[in-house]
Amino acid sequence: MIGVLFDGVAYGSLLFMISVGLSVTMGMMNFINLAHGAFAMLGGYVCVMLLDRAGVPFLATLPLAFLSAAFVGFLLERTLYRRLYKASHLDQVLFSIGLTFMAVAGATYFFGPTQQPVTLPEWLRGQVSLFGLDVGSYRLFLIGVVIVVTALLGLLIERTRFGAQIRASVDNHTASEGLGINVSRVFSLTFALGSGLAGLGGGLGIDVLGLDPSFPVKYMVYFLLVVAVGGAGTITGPLLAAIVLGVFDVAGKYYVPEIGAFVIYALMVVLLLAFPAGLIRRKA
Repeated sequence: MIGVLFDGVAYGSLLFMISVGLSVTMGMMNFINLAHGAFAMLGGYVCVMLLDRAGVPFLATLPLAFLSAAFVGFLLERTLYRRLYKASHLDQVLFSIGLTFMAVAGATYFFGPTQQPVTLPEWLRGQVSLFGLDVGSYRLFLIGVVIVVTALLGLLIERTRFGAQIRASVDNHTASEGLGINVSRVFSLTFALGSGLAGLGGGLGIDVLGLDPSFPVKYMVYFLLVVAVGGAGTITGPLLAAIVLGVFDVAGKYYVPEIGAFVIYALMVVLLLAFPAGLIRRKA
């Protein structure tokens, strides 16, 4: 049971890493970006290409995956996304789902339809003893990375001038511009941050989630679940939701494999009935 719990926390940590960027764009920028998984897939492919073809160490590929996804997100926000900020949610959904299918087709064309193999460093393979329990080295590494990233992201949003500009721009666009805040630039950088976090999560998730061109579609529902259950626009909410959903998903597939895939959806229904606005609401 403790092993299943640990694996569930590690899996949930990975879901949070990818989904927190969607929480930022959906909750703070009021944009439903169903193409969020495409940025995670981009980060994964960047890691694979650098590892296999360039011989770059695994740890060095992670910041490059973040920067690559953030750069592409910045360009797309400047050229495409910003045109739809005031559009209806249906238009946003149709646009982003179309972008997702384009990303799937592009990945299939350039990398083929098969799973991408990845070889982790020796120190991330195998198991380590933690309080008398043998746990996976890589899963322990995932949890540690998520703790660090969550702390840094919380400091950025809550304790920095840029974080204050994000919150002000979201709460009152007109007043923020009147105070001299470049709202357009703030939104671009915020979108790039969310995309970069997705790319980082995609790079970290290669060994756990796998990587193929169907990745954005396959895990789209999971990312939406984390944000919907946790509460869009917050950090703590999606973190809590991801951990809970990850633990129940792993436990369901382990203890009741016949219906394990449905456990997470049943839990989602219960949680949304109990917390319609999410586990934690964003403060204005």
